[in-house]
Amino acid sequence: MNLAYDYPVLGAFWTVMWIFLWVLWIVLLFRIIGDIFRDDTLGGLGKTGWLLFVILLPFLGVFVYVIARGKDMGDREVRHARARQEAFDDYVRKTAGSGAGPGSEVEQLAKLSEIRSKGDITDEEFQRAKEKILH
Repeated sequence: MNLAYDYPVLGAFWTVMWIFLWVLWIVLLFRIIGDIFRDDTLGGLGKTGWLLFVILLPFLGVFVYVIARGKDMGDREVRHARARQEAFDDYVRKTAGSGAGPGSEVEQLAKLSEIRSKGDITDEEFQRAKEKILH
């Protein structure tokens, strides 16, 4: 059995290349479908039209979409990535700020207790301020 002669190296190379191109094509197709849904400038009818065009005639639809709207795909991707990063940064700031850092409830209550112990505020004022901090 001479398998190497039945399937030469060049044949293996072409097979690997075709598999790579199909995977690349599928990734591009999904990126375009994601871009169609992400685009805020398109209305519902426009999104439906592009989606049907890309799904029913995938080769022609993808090529036409990349030619017609490909320039803005990168801009939309960058805006989406920035929005995700800003949301993550806000979440981290909010979460980290709720710990024992400056301005936290524990620190505010400690300052309030110190003011009360100096006699600058009464017990009633202390209780009202404490309720504001805790709620």
